Amino acid sequence: MNRQTTSLKNSFILLLTATIWGVAFVAQSVGMEYIGPFTFNAVRSIIGGIVLLPVIWFFDCRPGRPAPSPREKGSRKTLITGGILCGIALCIASNFQQIGIQYTTVGKAGFITACYIIIVPILGLFLKKKCSPFIWAAVALALAGLYLLCITDGFSIGKGDFLVLICSFWFSFHILIIDHFSPKTDGVKMSCIQFLVCGILSGIPALILENPQISSILNAWMPVLYAGVLSCGVAYTLQIIGQKNMNPTVASLILSLESCISVLAGWIILGQSLSLREILGCVIMFGAIILAQLPQKSSTAPAAGRSPAPVPEAKTRYSRK
Repeated sequence: MNRQTTSLKNSFILLLTATIWGVAFVAQSVGMEYIGPFTFNAVRSIIGGIVLLPVIWFFDCRPGRPAPSPREKGSRKTLITGGILCGIALCIASNFQQIGIQYTTVGKAGFITACYIIIVPILGLFLKKKCSPFIWAAVALALAGLYLLCITDGFSIGKGDFLVLICSFWFSFHILIIDHFSPKTDGVKMSCIQFLVCGILSGIPALILENPQISSILNAWMPVLYAGVLSCGVAYTLQIIGQKNMNPTVASLILSLESCISVLAGWIILGQSLSLREILGCVIMFGAIILAQLPQKSSTAPAAGRSPAPVPEAKTRYSRK
């Protein structure tokens, strides 16, 4: 298979990944009709961790697999520490998102969440990482897009939009944690640990505040399984395959289409529409997302596509997703 065909195949795989993540916002919204946000995240995260176990086995035991390098292997302590810290950040971010999505549309939630792509380089300044002029221009565009998308005529922001914006900051912290640990250990194993940690931590407030019932969880089986199996396990595996020998910037740009797909999914599946003002805000924000990922002369804060796990080549993030 020649390089052009391989590149086209990988691009399609990454587009499929972005589609799965974009539609996951619909699953998260529908799931709230049956169970609480903490219960939803607890169940989906544990399912996501379990789904990654065979992926870990495959990558560890497949025939002809070369022995892991010291960089890939890392120490057990580093793996566990990174997984726990990622799981804590993921738990806080995903629960803010899950609570906020009850009070806003899935399309707006998708675009506001994507702000982490711009927030990460800004936070990187505190870690002495420089920002290019592209980043500052992207910040200005993002603020203008957020204004059109979220701020009402009374100059106030909706409850759901505000909660999702907080989630975007926590996803930014999550990416920076990944940026620190992913070069030192196995990314798939760390992702599995972070999902299990997120599920356990989400389960504590779920038991205290929501009193989850097995019958309610079973009623929500479709959105829960979609979010756990497809959004976490399958999409993450597809991302690993799709990003192999792929330009990280191109990969990030394709994955960022998730925010656009969330708008289409909310409209087609849930009948949620946006006003012309909100659509204009989405267009401006997507322009900011593209601008933030343009190639730069020197390495700055990690580029981002929405990923539930660390991928060293592109330093990407969950969603959520």
